[in-house]
Amino acid sequence: MILQRLFGLSSLIRSAVSVHLRRNIGVTAVAFNKELDPVQKLFVDKIREYRTKRQASGGPVDTGPEYQQDLERELFKLKQMYGKADMNTFPDFKFEEHFCQHLRGRQAARDDEVLILSS
Repeated sequence: MILQRLFGLSSLIRSAVSVHLRRNIGVTAVAFNKELDPVQKLFVDKIREYRTKRQASGGPVDTGPEYQQDLERELFKLKQMYGKADMNTFPDFKFEEHFCQHLRGRQAARDDEVLILSS
């Protein structure tokens, strides 16, 4: 009796594992294949080369002095348009209290109007 249950469970587990392997054969084939094809290898090598160049230069890769001039010119335009603030920091908002009280008063008046209309 126990042996029959064990054999039944083993066939159930075996079929579940085989279904799982059949569904994921594409993933397992890639996972077990450590060697890349030549195109993939070239692509990965170029990515690694770009990463080392970027880390060495500390910025964009293969740019000349004209790029730096263009960048400075565009940042200058932004500062002229939007003020003298640093564009890399979040702006600091300061609200005046009398303005907020004015808004609260307007909201209270609207609430009274809604109460009158709903009565």
